[in-house]
Amino acid sequence: MTRGVRTPVSLVVLVTLAVSLAWALAPVAGAQEPAAKKKVLIVWGGWPGHEPKQTVDVFAPWLIEQGFDVEISNSLDSYLDAEKMKGLTLIVQAVTMGSITPQQEKGLRDAVRGGVGLAGWHGGLADSFRANPEYELMVGGSWAAHPGGIIDYTVNITKRDDPIMKGLADFRMHSEQYYMLIDPGVEVLATTTFSGEAMPAIKGVVMPVVWRKLYGQGRVFNSTLGHVAADFNVPEAKEIMKRGMLWAARVPGAGDDPKPGNPYRPLTSR
Repeated sequence: MTRGVRTPVSLVVLVTLAVSLAWALAPVAGAQEPAAKKKVLIVWGGWPGHEPKQTVDVFAPWLIEQGFDVEISNSLDSYLDAEKMKGLTLIVQAVTMGSITPQQEKGLRDAVRGGVGLAGWHGGLADSFRANPEYELMVGGSWAAHPGGIIDYTVNITKRDDPIMKGLADFRMHSEQYYMLIDPGVEVLATTTFSGEAMPAIKGVVMPVVWRKLYGQGRVFNSTLGHVAADFNVPEAKEIMKRGMLWAARVPGAGDDPKPGNPYRPLTSR
């Protein structure tokens, strides 16, 4: 008669534990991986008088706090990597009076046309590349002048029920009051009125300060506020820029696509 071999109890326990651990560590069928962070590319440079790096430093930490994966670059060559550009959610640009190569510009415009958001402030977006009209068309406006230099002026909220402007009242700025060349197809969220003190010919002119538009599938947001980093010590100026970036990045609840109100459209007959 052949005797059975008795397995030690300790060995049985070890095997049972190993099997249990293997099951616990095995992927659960249908389980989803954690969602990848949405990517933001911030590009700064150009004229140092607009404090591009300092203004970027106002918003970059906040974007990280919102859960974005933020890359900061001081080279327009960042626009040359087509695959990386396609994977972005938002581009924030702070480059004043710069120059951009045809290849760099194509990389930027292709990304925005394809659905990547674009946002910026003051000259960093709307006075970046004066020799590039297609770029200016994408942004929706370009700088022309700031009569009087650093002055006191009022910013008037025009879309008070919009998520970007909700809860904000008109406010004062001590900075450059930008006179812009504007695409009439943009949706204007805030304006300013020129007193004419520095240039009588423009007295009473109402000028867009904050606007948004679509370029292809991409959302474009611009604020002419933010001459230097200290301008964002004005809470409304800072909050508008924060909300505008979220809108351009298509964050849920940040607002819908723009509804342009072309001021030159003929009135329908009654």
